[in-house]
Amino acid sequence: MIRNVAPRIEINLAKIAHNANILLNLYGSKGVGLTGVTKGVCGFPEIARVLVAQGIQILGDSKLKNLKKMRDANIVAEYVLLRSPALSEVESVVDYADISLNTELVIIKRLSDIAVNREKVHKIILMVEMGDLREGIMPEDLEPFIQKVLEFPGINLVGIGANYACFGGVKPDEDKMDKLSSLAVQIEQKFSLSLSFVSGGNSANHSWLMATESSGRINNLRLGEAILLGKETLCRKAITGLYTDAFTFVSEVIESKIKPSVPYGEIAQNVLGIFPQFEERGNIRRAIIGVGFQDVLISGLTPKLDLEILGSSSDHTVMDAKKVNLLVGDEVAFSVNYGALLSVMSSPNVFKKCIHTI
Repeated sequence: MIRNVAPRIEINLAKIAHNANILLNLYGSKGVGLTGVTKGVCGFPEIARVLVAQGIQILGDSKLKNLKKMRDANIVAEYVLLRSPALSEVESVVDYADISLNTELVIIKRLSDIAVNREKVHKIILMVEMGDLREGIMPEDLEPFIQKVLEFPGINLVGIGANYACFGGVKPDEDKMDKLSSLAVQIEQKFSLSLSFVSGGNSANHSWLMATESSGRINNLRLGEAILLGKETLCRKAITGLYTDAFTFVSEVIESKIKPSVPYGEIAQNVLGIFPQFEERGNIRRAIIGVGFQDVLISGLTPKLDLEILGSSSDHTVMDAKKVNLLVGDEVAFSVNYGALLSVMSSPNVFKKCIHTI
């Protein structure tokens, strides 16, 4: 009998396809298109292929190597770099991204130079600061900024966008979204432009879109977690009709013994440089799985059995097995949050297993 490889992340492509299809139709009914965000799965080609097969024609990622990976896999889509490029990478941006998000004139000028040299036209979306205080041009600076951008050859300004609930946790409420819509209208009128993209945010915008009577000029949202994990990202509530278990992390028990619940001896810093604290529970069954924080964001794992994660080092995670009689060689399954998903999909130590049926 051939055993499954562990640790592994089980990827249910059928459930991801279901989520993508539901959201594409739901948002489309409100006049909003989707950019499928692949950064949470490290540009995994099998997932990107599923998104495109469901009708998502635009894929976005924050890493150029992920865009290249998907292109090399012959996945036909329009590719967006979901952050402002670094000056050191603008040549690769023009090569691998059809569109990039931008906030700095010096970078756009360099993109212009490279695009002209490549005999290409590079599309850009200007990100506007709407309060979350991550990336963005201040609204009062937007018109003079655009005036300069329009002078650059090889650059096509195709939209504006905003980001919410990533750095500052700021909600995309009705007022914020109305202001972004108004900015788009003002820009189109002043510069005689027709913006193809007014990209209003991400999975945090789900509740706003479902409640609003009109999305205004917002015609695009960048969705990752909603598609992959079936949740909005303001409160991490499940979205009705979507699967929240398309990904399962699995690891193997390498030790299972009855031991004290509290370390004994003089306590100093642990591997993370902190002084750990433990609850006295008497003797417990301590089960160890052979992964640690170099493999997965441990705090983003939730055991599917009645187990409790007590802590981890770089390559061991210790659990209180409670009443579960875990034995060496047993596999333990976990649900993952977005941070844990990102870490396991980026880890070369975790095997990726695709499942094609629900």
